[in-house]
Amino acid sequence: MIKRRKTQEIRIGNVKIGGNSPISVQSMTNTDTRDAGKTIKQIHELEDVGCDIVRIAIPDMNSANNIPEIKKLTTIPIIADIHFDYRLALQSIKNGIDALRINPGNIGSRDKIKKIISAAKNAKIPIRIGVNSGSLEKDLKQKYGISAKSITESALRKIKLFEELDFYDIKISLKSSSVPLTIESYRQMAKLVDYPFHLGITEAGTKFSGTIKSAIGIGTLLSEGIGDTIRVSLTDNPVEEVKVGIEILKSLGLRKGPTIISCPTCGRTEIDVISIAKKVEPEINKLCINKDITIAIMGCVVNGPGEAKEADIGIAGGKNQSLLFRKGKKVRTISENCIIEELINEIKNIC
Repeated sequence: MIKRRKTQEIRIGNVKIGGNSPISVQSMTNTDTRDAGKTIKQIHELEDVGCDIVRIAIPDMNSANNIPEIKKLTTIPIIADIHFDYRLALQSIKNGIDALRINPGNIGSRDKIKKIISAAKNAKIPIRIGVNSGSLEKDLKQKYGISAKSITESALRKIKLFEELDFYDIKISLKSSSVPLTIESYRQMAKLVDYPFHLGITEAGTKFSGTIKSAIGIGTLLSEGIGDTIRVSLTDNPVEEVKVGIEILKSLGLRKGPTIISCPTCGRTEIDVISIAKKVEPEINKLCINKDITIAIMGCVVNGPGEAKEADIGIAGGKNQSLLFRKGKKVRTISENCIIEELINEIKNIC
């Protein structure tokens, strides 16, 4: 059991973050927010795979003014991602956004930040303070270089500004494309404040490399009890970000959902384990999205009911047929050409 760091609780729409709340999974649309239809469609796709919160880019007033339509036709909380122009933040708040993500370092003067904070306070919405290793203050870089110390010091400056303006409804993100730097930054900050943390490895890369970097970085911190909401950043369809994020949480026992255990195959394998697993996985993710269930797809009797005896249901390949089992006990044998169909039907009965 992972003992989570104690943090303040904030609320984004109907989703609680921090405190004793479940760790939420976020993503960000990659559509042009000025095209409300495409943005709404992608948000629906993210909802369908279990996304809890979605962020949208607000680069101009046309984007900000699409927020009411987007909100009207979607159900999950929406965060406005704002850079440089404080007026976009004010318009987003006016149009009903659920939260803001800003980097105070590129917003400008204290007065501009004060106007954003005042509007957010009146609307009772939180702000995520984002610090990125690529946009640190010059004096901090000169003093500490690009390091966990400079990242945390930068974040503490921004937190102090918000606190001086009597605003505490915040969460913190400390982003870097370096996994070790990200991990160390969050570890240091966890000792200094009790605000909830948004975890992620920024610019992590393609689906393959980005998944590995995110799993190591986010997973390490979560295993230490650090982190309250996560976003996996991939150069891919945002739907893939959500899938990876959910799998990271499931692997640590931090989120419910179906799990496939399958053998890596070897010379003993009598069935096409790779093909079967690839076809079954998306089906169980649709059928049992919020149910804890373990499905075993094993290539032979050596790795069958024995090694996978704790699985709720599974198959073990044999010559021209497979053994169907539950909790390590045989149910029946099924012919090779019916494996996927019969396995999915058995899963339906459980889910």
